[in-house]
Amino acid sequence: MTEGEILKRELIYQGKVIEVAVETVALPDGSQVDLELVRHPGGAAAVAIDEQERVCLLRQFRHAARGWIWELPAGRLDAGETPLATARRELAEEAGLQANDWIDLGPMYSSPGIFNEVIHLWLGRSLTELPHAHEHGEVIEIHWMPLSQALDWCDDGTIIDGKTLVGLYRAGAYLRGQAEMRLEDPGC
Repeated sequence: MTEGEILKRELIYQGKVIEVAVETVALPDGSQVDLELVRHPGGAAAVAIDEQERVCLLRQFRHAARGWIWELPAGRLDAGETPLATARRELAEEAGLQANDWIDLGPMYSSPGIFNEVIHLWLGRSLTELPHAHEHGEVIEIHWMPLSQALDWCDDGTIIDGKTLVGLYRAGAYLRGQAEMRLEDPGC
């Protein structure tokens, strides 16, 4: 028996996006456990920041969240699509933006106790406006605000979406690091 090995798998539900199964898994301590697991193809999110250090946030109605929440433009990876291609597509569709410069902010798990979804976070800069193309069922408002205000909203609980929290914090850290490098080496 190998650590993490799936010993038995019972498919409960197969949908268009997710799959739900009960898996009997071998744990590192040698025991076995039945786990309910939701499998998802993963996603990508874009932290779009303009020249004035404003970030594009979406105020989106989410039934599962019981109302409106603040989010980054994001979406599911399509089959064969790279995380960067997904971030580009979702930024254009949801926010009506194209970024010419992209920085990989790394992956994150949304809820690894029950969900295998990995969300890939990207910082998009050098922005150009495009027409947005919201999908049927998406109720979205596009907003711009100073990154500092968005980070304050992360701290005070106004922003509660996980990918948005992590994306904004990582983008803020990256930009602070870039500013510190310029201060240390004015020749950059």
